[in-house]
Amino acid sequence: MTAMFLRPGGVVDALGWTLVHFLWQGALAGAVTALVLAALRDARPQLRYAMACTGLLACVLWPAATLALRLHEATAAAGGGAVVQLDGSLQAGGLAGLVQAHMGWIVAAWAACCMALLARTALGMAWIARAVRTGAHDPSWQARLDRLAGAMGVARRVRLRVVQGLASPVAAGCWRPVVLVPASLLSGMPPDLLHALLAHEMAHIRRHDYLVNVLQNLAETLLFYHPAVWRLSRRIRFERELVADDLAAGHAGGPRRLAHALSELEKRQFAHHEPALAADGGDLMKRVTRLLRPATGRDPSTTVATALAAVLPALALAGAFFAGAAQADVVTADPDKRAVVDFKTCAKPVWPKASLAAHHTGTVTLAFLIDTDGTVGDAEVKQSSGHPALDEAAREGIRKCRFVPGVKDGKPVASWMRMQYTWLLK
Repeated sequence: MTAMFLRPGGVVDALGWTLVHFLWQGALAGAVTALVLAALRDARPQLRYAMACTGLLACVLWPAATLALRLHEATAAAGGGAVVQLDGSLQAGGLAGLVQAHMGWIVAAWAACCMALLARTALGMAWIARAVRTGAHDPSWQARLDRLAGAMGVARRVRLRVVQGLASPVAAGCWRPVVLVPASLLSGMPPDLLHALLAHEMAHIRRHDYLVNVLQNLAETLLFYHPAVWRLSRRIRFERELVADDLAAGHAGGPRRLAHALSELEKRQFAHHEPALAADGGDLMKRVTRLLRPATGRDPSTTVATALAAVLPALALAGAFFAGAAQADVVTADPDKRAVVDFKTCAKPVWPKASLAAHHTGTVTLAFLIDTDGTVGDAEVKQSSGHPALDEAAREGIRKCRFVPGVKDGKPVASWMRMQYTWLLK
């Protein structure tokens, strides 16, 4: 048995060369999937999600078929008393010979990394199991969740647990699903907005997304070394969130209420430096924008002019300028504690009259310097909205805000931050 594993053409060689050949197989599968997704950029997210899943499935099945073929050949060779070289290039020198000489170490390193990633996944599942056991019960919200499950066609019993330390609601489990709700949202978010977030999580449960995500994690674990796998996996998670948004919008009081809830969630996460667990598969800002202004495949300016009537910045749904997809990005310093905005000091940027009359919309990306006294010392446009007047209005708006400056070694430090602001017509 040991000889079968270690001899040339044995199991280790078959597995090692399968991993090596997946470098080009994964690149090809990823490139083809990227081209298909680009062609489907205006299609429904359900179709893009299916195509991305198909691409990731191809990344799993192709090396699996390669390994099965090589193991079959190795078994046949062993049964005939012969030693078969499964890759004709191995006898040659150069790179192939170098890889073959170190194949045992390559497979061992791959196996060690897989074990580490599996341990991380196991710890995550253990944390969820512990949260389910120790999380608090809330009969009132459990009753609302039961009614929501019935309205959305979920026949299984869905449990609700209130957990400390979460940034957003999380759905977990397949046969015995549970929704973990942060205690801070239960006490601090308006009930109608929290209901919208729960509808989004219920959509994940209805679609069995947790099971798909577990299988997705397994693919990431086995093929962790290939960038195409991670890129496809990120795209799957992003499209999954869009599909769940579409399904939840009808049970959350409409797309605008769901967008309002996501904006409020983003504002809270920005203020408390917490990662967006609900946005694990995508940018919350993009989801808000899509809910407020769905793509139609037509000229966006024409769509806005004919379909929308009133004016309201997207982030006004959260009641503050910083409810966008804000991601702190310290540039000039690496503080121990990042700067935090004081929302009470911020006012919505004033929409320029000329831009309003011309129905101008867009997203501007700003970079701004927060001085040690918490004021904005400088602000510059990193990516224009396409309309200078809107860019300048966003710059002026950020200058009016005040921050608690970043801290390093116990002292305030100046630091750069980056933020997006979206101007939308309502």
